[in-house]
Amino acid sequence: MICVALTVFAYMFQAVITGIHERTFIAIKPDGVQRRLVGEIIRRFERKGFKLVGMKLMQASEKLLRDHYIELKDRPFYNGLVKYMSSGPLVAMVWQGLDVVKVTRAMLGETNPADSAPGTIRGDFCVEVGRNVIHGSDSVESATREISLWFHPEELTCWNDCADNWIYE
Repeated sequence: MICVALTVFAYMFQAVITGIHERTFIAIKPDGVQRRLVGEIIRRFERKGFKLVGMKLMQASEKLLRDHYIELKDRPFYNGLVKYMSSGPLVAMVWQGLDVVKVTRAMLGETNPADSAPGTIRGDFCVEVGRNVIHGSDSVESATREISLWFHPEELTCWNDCADNWIYE
Protein backbone atom coordinates (compact mmCIF):
# COMPACT_ATOMS: atom_id res chain seq x y z
CA MET A 1 0.00 0.00 0.00
CA ILE A 2 2.85 2.40 0.80
CA CYS A 3 4.38 1.75 -2.63
CA VAL A 4 1.10 2.62 -4.38
CA ALA A 5 0.83 5.84 -2.36
CA LEU A 6 4.43 6.78 -3.27
CA THR A 7 3.76 6.15 -6.95
CA VAL A 8 0.61 8.28 -6.98
CA PHE A 9 2.26 11.03 -4.90
CA ALA A 10 5.34 11.18 -7.15
CA TYR A 11 3.22 11.19 -10.29
CA MET A 12 0.78 13.85 -9.12
CA PHE A 13 3.26 16.17 -7.46
CA GLN A 14 6.37 15.38 -9.51
CA ALA A 15 8.17 14.51 -6.29
CA VAL A 16 11.62 13.02 -6.45
CA ILE A 17 11.74 9.48 -5.12
CA THR A 18 15.19 8.67 -3.78
CA GLY A 19 17.00 5.76 -2.18
CA ILE A 20 16.04 2.28 -3.30
CA HIS A 21 12.77 3.73 -4.59
CA GLU A 22 14.45 6.04 -7.10
CA ARG A 23 13.10 5.54 -10.61
CA THR A 24 14.31 6.18 -14.12
CA PHE A 25 12.85 6.09 -17.60
CA ILE A 26 14.55 3.88 -20.18
CA ALA A 27 13.43 3.45 -23.79
CA ILE A 28 14.79 0.91 -26.23
CA LYS A 29 14.64 2.80 -29.49
CA PRO A 30 13.27 1.42 -32.78
CA ASP A 31 16.74 0.26 -33.88
CA GLY A 32 17.13 -1.75 -30.66
CA VAL A 33 13.72 -3.37 -31.16
CA GLN A 34 14.38 -4.13 -34.84
CA ARG A 35 17.77 -5.64 -33.99
CA ARG A 36 16.14 -7.89 -31.35
CA LEU A 37 18.19 -6.46 -28.45
CA VAL A 38 15.27 -6.02 -26.03
CA GLY A 39 15.89 -9.20 -24.03
CA GLU A 40 19.64 -8.60 -23.74
CA ILE A 41 19.13 -5.03 -22.53
CA ILE A 42 16.49 -6.01 -19.97
CA ARG A 43 18.76 -8.82 -18.77
CA ARG A 44 21.57 -6.34 -18.06
CA PHE A 45 19.37 -4.16 -15.85
CA GLU A 46 17.92 -7.19 -14.05
CA ARG A 47 21.37 -8.66 -13.44
CA LYS A 48 22.48 -5.35 -11.95
CA GLY A 49 19.68 -5.72 -9.41
CA PHE A 50 17.21 -3.11 -10.60
CA LYS A 51 13.49 -3.74 -10.46
CA LEU A 52 11.27 -3.33 -13.52
CA VAL A 53 8.08 -1.52 -12.45
CA GLY A 54 6.65 -0.51 -15.84
CA MET A 55 7.04 -1.62 -19.44
CA LYS A 56 5.17 -1.33 -22.71
CA LEU A 57 5.87 -1.98 -26.37
CA MET A 58 4.41 0.89 -28.33
CA GLN A 59 4.49 3.06 -31.40
CA ALA A 60 5.10 6.54 -29.97
CA SER A 61 3.19 9.46 -31.43
CA GLU A 62 5.03 12.49 -32.79
CA LYS A 63 3.31 14.63 -30.14
CA LEU A 64 4.60 12.45 -27.31
CA LEU A 65 8.09 12.48 -28.78
CA ARG A 66 8.06 16.25 -29.30
CA ASP A 67 7.10 16.66 -25.63
CA HIS A 68 9.73 14.15 -24.56
CA TYR A 69 12.56 15.84 -26.49
CA ILE A 70 11.34 19.43 -25.89
CA GLU A 71 14.78 20.56 -24.63
CA LEU A 72 16.25 19.71 -28.04
CA LYS A 73 13.65 21.58 -30.13
CA ASP A 74 16.13 24.21 -31.32
CA ARG A 75 18.77 21.70 -32.36
CA PRO A 76 19.17 20.94 -36.09
CA PHE A 77 18.58 17.19 -35.59
CA TYR A 78 15.33 17.58 -33.60
CA ASN A 79 12.83 16.92 -36.42
CA GLY A 80 14.84 13.96 -37.71
CA LEU A 81 15.03 12.52 -34.19
CA VAL A 82 11.26 12.77 -33.72
CA LYS A 83 10.65 11.23 -37.15
CA TYR A 84 13.08 8.39 -36.47
CA MET A 85 11.71 7.65 -32.99
CA SER A 86 8.17 7.43 -34.39
CA SER A 87 9.26 5.19 -37.29
CA GLY A 88 8.81 1.88 -35.46
CA PRO A 89 7.95 0.27 -32.17
CA LEU A 90 9.94 1.06 -29.05
CA VAL A 91 9.96 -0.36 -25.54
CA ALA A 92 9.27 2.17 -22.77
CA MET A 93 10.30 1.10 -19.27
CA VAL A 94 10.55 2.33 -15.70
CA TRP A 95 13.30 0.84 -13.54
CA GLN A 96 13.69 1.27 -9.79
CA GLY A 97 16.66 1.00 -7.46
CA LEU A 98 19.36 2.79 -5.51
CA ASP A 99 20.98 5.50 -7.68
CA VAL A 100 19.23 3.97 -10.68
CA VAL A 101 19.50 7.14 -12.81
CA LYS A 102 23.25 7.49 -12.36
CA VAL A 103 24.00 3.79 -12.68
CA THR A 104 21.84 3.15 -15.75
CA ARG A 105 23.41 6.15 -17.50
CA ALA A 106 26.81 4.54 -16.93
CA MET A 107 25.47 1.21 -18.22
CA LEU A 108 24.19 2.91 -21.41
CA GLY A 109 27.52 4.48 -22.30
CA GLU A 110 28.09 7.81 -24.03
CA THR A 111 25.54 9.23 -26.47
CA ASN A 112 28.13 8.84 -29.21
CA PRO A 113 28.89 5.10 -29.41
CA ALA A 114 32.46 5.88 -30.54
CA ASP A 115 33.05 7.34 -27.06
CA SER A 116 31.40 4.43 -25.24
CA ALA A 117 33.46 1.87 -23.40
CA PRO A 118 33.18 -1.83 -24.23
CA GLY A 119 30.77 -3.45 -21.80
CA THR A 120 28.26 -0.61 -22.03
CA ILE A 121 25.11 -1.06 -24.10
CA ARG A 122 26.16 1.51 -26.69
CA GLY A 123 29.78 0.34 -26.61
CA ASP A 124 28.69 -3.21 -27.38
CA PHE A 125 25.84 -2.67 -29.83
CA CYS A 126 26.13 0.73 -31.55
CA VAL A 127 28.18 2.43 -34.26
CA GLU A 128 26.42 5.76 -35.02
CA VAL A 129 24.88 8.45 -32.80
CA GLY A 130 21.65 8.40 -34.80
CA ARG A 131 21.22 4.68 -34.09
CA ASN A 132 22.34 4.43 -30.47
CA VAL A 133 19.71 1.86 -29.43
CA ILE A 134 18.59 3.31 -26.08
CA HIS A 135 17.48 6.40 -24.18
CA GLY A 136 17.91 6.90 -20.44
CA SER A 137 16.93 9.79 -18.20
CA ASP A 138 19.89 12.03 -17.39
CA SER A 139 18.73 13.20 -13.94
CA VAL A 140 16.18 12.32 -11.28
CA GLU A 141 14.19 15.40 -12.29
CA SER A 142 14.10 14.43 -15.97
CA ALA A 143 13.22 10.86 -14.98
CA THR A 144 10.21 12.14 -13.05
CA ARG A 145 9.10 14.26 -16.02
CA GLU A 146 9.66 11.50 -18.58
CA ILE A 147 7.92 8.82 -16.51
CA SER A 148 4.86 11.08 -16.19
CA LEU A 149 4.84 11.59 -19.99
CA TRP A 150 5.02 7.91 -20.88
CA PHE A 151 3.12 6.20 -18.04
CA HIS A 152 -0.05 6.70 -16.02
CA PRO A 153 0.28 5.86 -12.30
CA GLU A 154 -1.81 2.71 -12.67
CA GLU A 155 0.63 1.40 -15.28
CA LEU A 156 3.44 1.25 -12.72
CA THR A 157 3.51 -1.85 -10.56
CA CYS A 158 4.79 -1.85 -7.02
CA TRP A 159 5.90 -5.29 -5.95
CA ASN A 160 8.10 -6.86 -3.30
CA ASP A 161 11.26 -8.25 -4.81
CA CYS A 162 12.50 -11.22 -2.78
CA ALA A 163 16.05 -10.42 -3.94
CA ASP A 164 16.04 -7.00 -2.23
CA ASN A 165 17.61 -8.45 0.94
CA TRP A 166 20.44 -9.84 -1.17
CA ILE A 167 20.99 -6.56 -3.04
CA TYR A 168 20.53 -3.92 -0.33
CA GLU A 169 21.84 -3.84 3.24
